[in-house]
Amino acid sequence: MNLGSKNKKRVVLPSRPEPPTVDQILEDINRAAPNDPVFSILEKTGQDSYRPSESDVDLRFQQCQKYLELNERLQEARGRLLRQREELRMAGEQLQSDVAEVKGQTL
Repeated sequence: MNLGSKNKKRVVLPSRPEPPTVDQILEDINRAAPNDPVFSILEKTGQDSYRPSESDVDLRFQQCQKYLELNERLQEARGRLLRQREELRMAGEQLQSDVAEVKGQTL
């Protein structure tokens, strides 16, 4: 018998925060100081400002579109899983009730 395993306390982690909205991200970028480390890469490349090419914009747009589609599919799958979980819970309760009834009949 391992006594050490019984003495370990289970760590309860806080729930994951919601991801920031696009508006919150843009606000954060606009509030950033010019010397923010995020912008230091532009200084290293010698560019004063970054202007994405049209192909970069198209690529980002396609990536955003795919992300939104996948996110919608995930939300739909989440809803289906929640319904299925509830159906399984109810089936389990019914099964326990049926087993208790059968046990009561045999006695």
